[in-house]
Amino acid sequence: MALLEVKNLGISFGGLRAVDEVNLQIEKGQLYGLIGPNGAGKTTLFNLLTGVYQPTDGVILLDGVNMVGKTTAEISMSGIGRTFQNIRLFKNMTVLDNVKVALHNQEKYSLLTGIMRLPMYFIKESKMNDTARNILKVFDLDKMEDTLASNLPYGKQRKLEIARALATNPKLLLLDEPAAGMNPNETAELMDTIRLIRDKFDITILLIEHDMKLVAGICEQILVLNFGTELANGTPEVVLHDPAVITAYLGE
Repeated sequence: MALLEVKNLGISFGGLRAVDEVNLQIEKGQLYGLIGPNGAGKTTLFNLLTGVYQPTDGVILLDGVNMVGKTTAEISMSGIGRTFQNIRLFKNMTVLDNVKVALHNQEKYSLLTGIMRLPMYFIKESKMNDTARNILKVFDLDKMEDTLASNLPYGKQRKLEIARALATNPKLLLLDEPAAGMNPNETAELMDTIRLIRDKFDITILLIEHDMKLVAGICEQILVLNFGTELANGTPEVVLHDPAVITAYLGE
C-alpha cells in the first residue's frame, strides 16, 4: 500500500475550479516533486492535504485512512507535517522553543503540572529539550538554540521551519518551496539536508519547488500541475523534457 493515495481530488471556489481530479500515489520513503507554473494549484493541493481546505470531491488516504473531513490538528497528529511558502516562525521565540512547540503533540503534561512545576513537568521538558537539540543538530542550528528566530539569517530561518515540521514526527513531510530566496550555495546545502532527513528519519517527502536544478537533483518522481489539472507525471528525465511541460513554463 502506498503511504499517500489521492484519488480524483478537486476543489471549487465559487465558479473557479482550483484543483480538478488530481490523482497522486506516493510510496513510503519516496522523494516526490510537485511543480507547475504560478497559479497551477500546487499550494492549494498542499492545503487540501493538510486540512486547511476541505475538498469538494475526492479522497485523501494516508496509510489507508481517509483524511477528508479531519481538522488540521488531527491530520498533523496522523502524520502529515508541512512548511509554508512564506516562512511562518514564532519570531520572538528562541530557535529551541520554536522546535519544542511542535513536540507538544507528543509529550504532554496537564495544565496543573505546568503551573505547579511538578516533577513530571521537568521530566517532560528535559525530554523535549533533548529531542529538539537532536533535531537542530541535523540542520547545524544547535549552537544557535538561544537565538531569537527573527535574528537568524534567511537561509537558517528556512531550515528552522523544516526542523519544526520534522519535530511533529511526520510520516509525510510537505515542503512548500524550501529553496525560495536561497543562493546557490544554500540551495546545494539544502538538497543534501533533504536527502539526509529522508534517510535518517525514514520520512517520505513531497516538495513544491521552482528551482529545476533542485527538483531534478533529488526528486525520484514528479507531478506537474497546470490550471489545477495533471499535465505530466513521471521521472525527472521524462517530465522535464516533456514538450507540454516546457510550453506550460515558457509559453509557445
